[in-house]
Amino acid sequence: MNELEVKEWFSRAERDFEEAAFLLCNNRPLEHVALFLHQAVEKCLKGFLISNGLKLEKTHDLVKLIRDAARFNSDLEEFTPLMQEMADYYIESRYPVGYLVEYTKSEMESALSSSKALIDFIGDKIRH
Repeated sequence: MNELEVKEWFSRAERDFEEAAFLLCNNRPLEHVALFLHQAVEKCLKGFLISNGLKLEKTHDLVKLIRDAARFNSDLEEFTPLMQEMADYYIESRYPVGYLVEYTKSEMESALSSSKALIDFIGDKIRH
C-alpha cells in the first residue's frame, strides 16, 4: 500500500464533498452537486480499495466499487442502496442522456448526508 496515494485519494474525496456541500448551500445547479457527490464517493472508495492492496480498474461504477470494498469490510454493504441511487449521477450530470433529469434539493440533501456517513466511516478505517 502506498500511504501517500491513499491519502491523496481521500483528500480529493473530502474536497469534492466540501464542494458539493458548498454548491448545495449556495443554491447552485443540483446536477453540479450530484457530480461532486459522485466524485467524492468514488474517490473515497478507490482510496479504501488501494489501502487494502487492490489494484484499481478504470471505472465510475459506484455499485461495483462498494461491492469490492465490502469484501474488505462487510459493514460497507449497508451503503449499497446509496450507491445504487447515486450510480447514474456521473453520466446524468455531465451529458445529455435523452431523458429529463431533475434532481430535487431534498434528494441532494439526503445524498449529501449519506455520502458524509460513508466518507466518515471509510476515513476512520483508513486512519486506523
